[in-house]
Amino acid sequence: MIRHPGFLGLPDELPNGKQPRIVLFGAPHGSNYPGKDSSGYSGAAREIRAASEEDTDLVENWDFDLDGPLFAGQSASCVDVGDLRTSMGENTRNRALIEAKTSEILAAAATPLMIGGDDSVPIPFLAGFAESGPIWVLQIDAHIDWRDELQGERFGYSSPMRRASEMAHVAGIVQVGIRAVGSARASELEAARNFGSRIVTAREIHSVGAKAAINHIPKGQG
Repeated sequence: MIRHPGFLGLPDELPNGKQPRIVLFGAPHGSNYPGKDSSGYSGAAREIRAASEEDTDLVENWDFDLDGPLFAGQSASCVDVGDLRTSMGENTRNRALIEAKTSEILAAAATPLMIGGDDSVPIPFLAGFAESGPIWVLQIDAHIDWRDELQGERFGYSSPMRRASEMAHVAGIVQVGIRAVGSARASELEAARNFGSRIVTAREIHSVGAKAAINHIPKGQG
């Protein structure tokens, strides 16, 4: 792992061998397309951490959106273990690192939280839940990301929801904020609907609010 100042000042480990309840890690690279330079995404996790620094002293303050403090007042039981040692172009290795780390955190009875990278990194992250399912996926995006392959790559940033739909432990997908011309052609939209994906457009969210999406998630799965 590559260490950085922790998100919201979180430590990289807890004292006395205490087990964390949330483990945050960064994934700088996923599966890029042939000839594409994905280095622009590699600093995302680092920048997210940097942006959190000004709020470090507010972790225990009351959050009126949550009706309680961040981390439910248990920030002392959360850690940021840094970034995985991924590399641009090493698609198979990157996916293996992300999936293994996710599985490792879940096996330790903690909740994994991944930041950074392009839209391809959710594929191995979701794959890491194979022994912890079934799960529901809530995607917030302008695009449905249901392309089967692009330039011969099936695990790139146009395909995360398509690959998720093929995972036996993914019970359902809710896609929120879909709008305008995006990554979907008629065949991709048909595949998403055939799977049973709940597609909630940006127009619906503006009109009805978050309830338009929440109502699609079975009770106890949120």
